[in-house]
Amino acid sequence: MSRQLPLGLELRCPTRLEDYIAGDDGQVLALLAAQRDGSGEAQLYLSGPPHSGRSHLLMGQCTAAREAGLMPVYLPAAEHAQLAPEMLEGLERFDLIAIDDVDSLAGLADWERALFALYNRARDRGCRLLFSARAAAARAGFILPDLRTRLGWGLNYHLKPLDDAQREHLLRQLAARHGLELPPEVARYLLSRCPRDTGELAALIERLDRESLAEQRRLSIPFVRERLSV
Repeated sequence: MSRQLPLGLELRCPTRLEDYIAGDDGQVLALLAAQRDGSGEAQLYLSGPPHSGRSHLLMGQCTAAREAGLMPVYLPAAEHAQLAPEMLEGLERFDLIAIDDVDSLAGLADWERALFALYNRARDRGCRLLFSARAAAARAGFILPDLRTRLGWGLNYHLKPLDDAQREHLLRQLAARHGLELPPEVARYLLSRCPRDTGELAALIERLDRESLAEQRRLSIPFVRERLSV
């Protein structure tokens, strides 16, 4: 018999800043709040290694901005192969422009020109700008000197990855948000066998939520091993 997933649960929950485990980077949440309410820097550039929560922060900022009455837009620049530079045209009409993995556009002449043009239009209109990348703009590989300089304006903040204890706390917090009880041994099992990026961990919990609800089973190591083949 085929299993049926509950209707309506296939949609991803919006990423929230409240679910971000700051670790040693608690200051970044205050910087994002100040950007939203206009009391801080209008431009923020977040750099950090993989698994440091950059995507979570950008998507969470968009959620918080929307709830504050602003109109945000989120662009996953790492997916540029499926996109076209022309899609940047007109984005300056948004109150907040969040471009994730902006360094994935470095070295792509058409994208760099389009990004530089968007940057200038957005600054002229007073838009809030939020970027993420693995490295600071000066070391990200951009070939347009003016773009490299512009991305370095504003406030630059370097994120540090979570340690294992903080990731376990994140998993259990995400599970609790879905009404799930995630035993510590199951959380450690997941962390030892699954991707460690915070966004991927959030997606993993959403999947386990759907699966456990569909089958009316608690989260256990045998259940996780069976459902995820890990």
